[in-house]
Amino acid sequence: MTFFLCISKRGRYTSRPMPKLKSHSGAKKRIRLTGSGKIAFKRRARQHLLQQKNKRQKRMNRTVMANSRDYARIRVAVPNL
Repeated sequence: MTFFLCISKRGRYTSRPMPKLKSHSGAKKRIRLTGSGKIAFKRRARQHLLQQKNKRQKRMNRTVMANSRDYARIRVAVPNL
């Protein structure tokens, strides 16, 4: 367990355990790690009301790999992925 120093109300240094890293529960359900280590997710807008959507919108359902620029944001949202 890792500890860090903090100052108490009385001005004394105390050591406390590091706070836990919490994952974003919504991101946990939507993002997964592929076998090669890439981050994958499914596109939105493909669950219902499909009659009024055009073919292109329906085709865009496919699984997408996350862009390299998004990796930092995803790692903050889901650190234990």
